[in-house]
Amino acid sequence: MHALIVVAHPDPKSLSHGIAAQIAEGVTLAGHTFEIADIAAEGFDPRYTATDLAVHRREVAPAADVAAEQARIDGADTLVLVYPVYWWSMPALLKGWIDRVFANGWAYDEGTGIKPVKRLRHLKVHLVAIGGATTRTYARHGYFGAMKTQIDHGIFDYVGAPVATSELMLDTETQGPAEHLEAALAIGCSLFEARHSQDEAA
Repeated sequence: MHALIVVAHPDPKSLSHGIAAQIAEGVTLAGHTFEIADIAAEGFDPRYTATDLAVHRREVAPAADVAAEQARIDGADTLVLVYPVYWWSMPALLKGWIDRVFANGWAYDEGTGIKPVKRLRHLKVHLVAIGGATTRTYARHGYFGAMKTQIDHGIFDYVGAPVATSELMLDTETQGPAEHLEAALAIGCSLFEARHSQDEAA
């Protein structure tokens, strides 16, 4: 099986990139394949333009860069998003990637005279968010619930893609990277086990 690992961080030496690499290593150890989409290094343009709006209105086909990202997702069994928490959310780069790539007519169908359809039911999603604050801080302010509402439900439930796992790796500013990198390797090794257990439960 094949995993598309999307990492959104401008520094290739960041913990985000290290975690993405460890997840990829775990996928390989489990006998599967992966692709890492470094959307910062690749120069993906996250700006939602008039053309993207026209795509939403089903007036034009997606731009070439968007179509290329959709093709990468179409070739994957599982989508993994690895990103730092910026201002209690995902980076604008990743949000813009979702805004443009998860378009009407591909990720879902809606519009006048169109019965709404969630088109990504086949795609399992794994979220790995990396934050500097403590678990206590996140819990006190209700961030765990907010993350599930905004991302798990607000994005992926809308297109029908079930979130198999949702991880928050915290205390990254006070702890060394070893524990988080070890956890990332374990995530990679069990990535498709989570898929299989969910499929069996369904």
